[in-house]
Amino acid sequence: MKLVRTLIAAAATLAFAGAALADINVGVSLSLTGPGSGLGIPMQKQLALFPKEIAGQKINLIMLDDASDPGKGVSNTKRLVTEDKVDVILGSCITPVSAAMAPVAAEAKTLQISGAPVGVPPGQDHWLFRLPQGTEVMAHAMFEHMKKQGVKTIGFIGYTDAYGELWLKAASDEAAKNGMKIVATERFARTDTSVTPQALKLSSANPDAMIIVASGSGAAMPEKAIVERGYKGKLYQTHAAATPDLVRIGGKDVEGTFVVSGPAVVAEQLPDSHPSKKAAIDFVTNFEKANGPGSRNQFAGHSYDFAIVMQKIVPVALKAGKPGTPEFRSAMRDAMETMGRTVFSHGVMNWTKDDHWGYTNETGVMLQVKDGKFVVAQ
Repeated sequence: MKLVRTLIAAAATLAFAGAALADINVGVSLSLTGPGSGLGIPMQKQLALFPKEIAGQKINLIMLDDASDPGKGVSNTKRLVTEDKVDVILGSCITPVSAAMAPVAAEAKTLQISGAPVGVPPGQDHWLFRLPQGTEVMAHAMFEHMKKQGVKTIGFIGYTDAYGELWLKAASDEAAKNGMKIVATERFARTDTSVTPQALKLSSANPDAMIIVASGSGAAMPEKAIVERGYKGKLYQTHAAATPDLVRIGGKDVEGTFVVSGPAVVAEQLPDSHPSKKAAIDFVTNFEKANGPGSRNQFAGHSYDFAIVMQKIVPVALKAGKPGTPEFRSAMRDAMETMGRTVFSHGVMNWTKDDHWGYTNETGVMLQVKDGKFVVAQ
């Protein structure tokens, strides 16, 4: 009888040890090829620095390329939840792909943390949280700056997809609140290689400022087209354009452009009182040590912040279940809503049951391209 009790105790100890050392599988779907690669590749590079272990659990990153294609994002998500049985999904980095992934992750009751500011119908983001700032938060910062610049009339050109639609709505709302008027609106597809007709119409309207809604390398093309049409007003880009690709491809045509961004890309320029300065400095220091001076990137910062999230929610979720179980996945989702005020490289986050965006209006930082570099705008 004593031997039986000893064997039972030993088996229990082994079972506990097995639970304590269970691997956490993290599925990642990013645009490593296609138009969104300028966003996905920096996120991938930052993930190379991801912790190998959190709360005593080994972390397995399962990285897939969604090729900037919503259909591929869906198939990646199905594979991750059925074959790889991941505990959480990071992705995608562009809005249309993230939106396509969301119903699949939700049906599998698997937490999705998007690297894109994706919007879904009300009530359908139970399993979806976002790392980038929402369009409303960033539009607030942009329009506050426009007020100081005396802007009254605005031209808008943006993607025909969800990202463009979200920004058009946010810009329209902010314009109405601030006594401004959008006098011309044009759209284009991510795959378009020219926007000459749209640029001609916008330039003819001659607004005080133009808002360009595009991402990564794709953000330079419409701005160059507008400048080549002789437009001399103020040019504004969104946070999806806060990447080195805008300057690299845009060259002299993007000099002077205002870009709204999270604080991570201008870490050293932040005042010491800024809550994100320490995290932002840590991000840019380690990222540029691994990838070279000047390689910092808004989207790489989101991968850095993803690690902060995981380090906070995993210990909480482990109290509810073992990695690989529905209990653990559900507990990770619940922990997102209750993690409280958390300092990211991109601002202060406080997700709640009713807010899966989390950032406040103080988050956005206005940058300006000067001598080929991003500096805090005056």
